[in-house]
Amino acid sequence: MPAPSTNEISANSSTTWGAPGPSHLGTGEATDPNQPASNEPQSMGAPGLSAAADETWETTKLIPSKDKPLQPGLYLVSTPIGNLGDITLRALSVLRNAKKIACEDTRQTQKLLNHYDIKTPTISCHEHNERDRVANLIHEIKGGSAVALVSDAGTPLLSDPGQWLVRAAIEAQVPVIPIPGASALLSALVGSGLPADTFHFLGFLPEKAGARRTLLEDLAAQPRTAPATLIFYEAPHRILATLADLESVFGPNLRIALARELTKLHEEFLRGSVSEVRTQSETKERIRGEIVLLVEAPAHSEAQTPVAGENLAARVARMISEEKIDEKEALKRLARESGQSKSELYRELQRQRARR
Repeated sequence: MPAPSTNEISANSSTTWGAPGPSHLGTGEATDPNQPASNEPQSMGAPGLSAAADETWETTKLIPSKDKPLQPGLYLVSTPIGNLGDITLRALSVLRNAKKIACEDTRQTQKLLNHYDIKTPTISCHEHNERDRVANLIHEIKGGSAVALVSDAGTPLLSDPGQWLVRAAIEAQVPVIPIPGASALLSALVGSGLPADTFHFLGFLPEKAGARRTLLEDLAAQPRTAPATLIFYEAPHRILATLADLESVFGPNLRIALARELTKLHEEFLRGSVSEVRTQSETKERIRGEIVLLVEAPAHSEAQTPVAGENLAARVARMISEEKIDEKEALKRLARESGQSKSELYRELQRQRARR
């Protein structure tokens, strides 16, 4: 039987919801296929849990009924990142029962609400007006309202608006309740094949090429005792330039993964060395869709001085003369060799020259 819709679920509902058929998932007991299936209904809550185990599940709080108002607070609701089916029952219930939904873009959120026949009023709350909205929204919550905050897709605040509102809510001592769900960065991470035990999310890379290169050089220079996955969001029209920068800074054998159009019809993962992924991407007539870029930053020891017994200015001058390269390239090579950032070496070079 299909799972009941959100507005059919209440604390007093007699609907049972367990694993289909004779197999009872999650009980920890082997099922004998020769024995008849149990006729005992499973209680509402985690699928397949017994009534005793279900005591640890606060069903009435997880899935409030349509008629039961939410407790006052700011609800941070994760929404689908592409596939409208990727939303939790709890998220739908909160969106349906909140007094108001604060949206990054009301037009985008309305598509989701229409799909699930949710009539809750919406109000815009984006990077250009969030600070102006904060006082009124906090006032409404303190007056007894439940306000939901959503981004256009995924989990709010992750490279999306909401930080000012959450901080204000915490300072005002009103409840802040995260409603977990879809997240592009986590979906990309678990499907990438790169280390998931240590990772760093850095949002969107800088738009300007110089700032992007400087950031990547600084990240490459950071000491690490073990490989770590760096996660970025990137726009499709900049991805080829970014891949070229990664190859230049980290080398062609850097392991990366590029996740595009996650959960959508044309979902795609490109995995391999940065050189291989760059080559595959360059063959595409056009790159579309939102991109999550994952980089396995290699381990290396603490930063070393560029060269013992020789100051930086002298080393750069010698490299320019002997290797026929310019100052920029010399600093880049020394940064890789020493584990220091190119910008740090450049500042030291200027200090040495000023002392002459």
